[in-house]
Amino acid sequence: MLHALGFPAAGGDRRLMAAVAIDTLGTGTWVPVSLLYFLRTTPLSLVDVGLALSVASLLALPLTAVAGQCVDRFGAKRVLQAGNVLQCAGFAAHPFVDSFAGVALVAGLAAVGRTAFWTSFGPLVAAASPPGERERWFGFLGAVRNAGFGVGALVGGLAASAEHLAVHQAIVVVNALSFLVSFAVMTGVRAAAAPPPSADAGGGGGWLTVLRDRGYRWLLAYAFCAAIAGMTLAVAVPVYIVEELALPGWLSGGALVVNTLLISLGQGRVVDALTDAVRWRALAAAAFLSAGSCAVFWAAGWVGAAAGAVLVLVATVVYTLGEMTADPVLDALAAESPAPELRGRYLAAYQLAGAAAAASAPALLSWLLDTSATLLWAALAMTALFGAACCVPLRRALPRAATRITNAPTHEPDPHPPEDRTPA
Repeated sequence: MLHALGFPAAGGDRRLMAAVAIDTLGTGTWVPVSLLYFLRTTPLSLVDVGLALSVASLLALPLTAVAGQCVDRFGAKRVLQAGNVLQCAGFAAHPFVDSFAGVALVAGLAAVGRTAFWTSFGPLVAAASPPGERERWFGFLGAVRNAGFGVGALVGGLAASAEHLAVHQAIVVVNALSFLVSFAVMTGVRAAAAPPPSADAGGGGGWLTVLRDRGYRWLLAYAFCAAIAGMTLAVAVPVYIVEELALPGWLSGGALVVNTLLISLGQGRVVDALTDAVRWRALAAAAFLSAGSCAVFWAAGWVGAAAGAVLVLVATVVYTLGEMTADPVLDALAAESPAPELRGRYLAAYQLAGAAAAASAPALLSWLLDTSATLLWAALAMTALFGAACCVPLRRALPRAATRITNAPTHEPDPHPPEDRTPA
């Protein structure tokens, strides 16, 4: 059935799919409950709890670089499993804290584990999947992540409305156990061992190689733009629908449901449709779709309520098509471009680009929308178009960007090894 939807035949790596599903399901369930849980189990105020959780996330962010270096030294699978253990320990300690420092500590431990998990995720997929079929794998696992978050958020939303503290405590316990299950499942995943370090892979030499890679810098710029666009549905659209369009709040939930269903059920079909497309052109097309969705969202403010609601849903479909086009190609390109012995560091930089966008987007998009809805959609469209412009130098400076998407395993040698890239 999965292959009929355009996904790869999972084979022995169904374990990887299961581990990702367990992690995202648990995380998606926890997010709607997190604030309420600490409000009900500690004497802290809402502001204090929110600040403690933010501090935890900010402290974990720089450790992305450390996780990337560990991937290069110890292998992606070990780092991902270490992330499982840290998240399990963090959630297991949740019931025993009742102070600001305690909340920040246990949430920080879980955040460090989450950072280790997702920093090692890309290198592990690259190691566990055959060359030539990585768009399929990244698209497939991205759909699993999306479905896991969606189902988890639904369960968490229902739990958040429960009055009994025992329900919230049960979610914490089940979350902790889920990471142990994920750890056990990952034990059976087949992935290449960490490659021997190259001469420049140790310490600062490896990071200097990443920073000097002009082609990868253009890819990071595109990734930042795509991540800003990726916050649109979660941050800008709900407020825009209610405050600017004066439409019912359930419409924003409907837009998220449309997005989740399209990705979960249609991602494989989109990757299939990209077969034989040149990678940088696929990324440029995705950026234009993102810019086009901004235009449709903006147009929804200039028509009546019924037509505006229809345009919001149309814009959501266009936006999601752009997302489904860009994400698997960008992930595969980011994972395949580096030399294997530096893949952890490269993908840590890639992860940081997305994290920086996610951290800055709420404040930036809120300010833009408060200033003018037209300014918001114009700025988002220009960001997407800048991403498209990044594809022009990217196609020359990063050789793999000019290769075609095969969606079939290949054992041909890389015609453009990393050392042949255009120098900085």
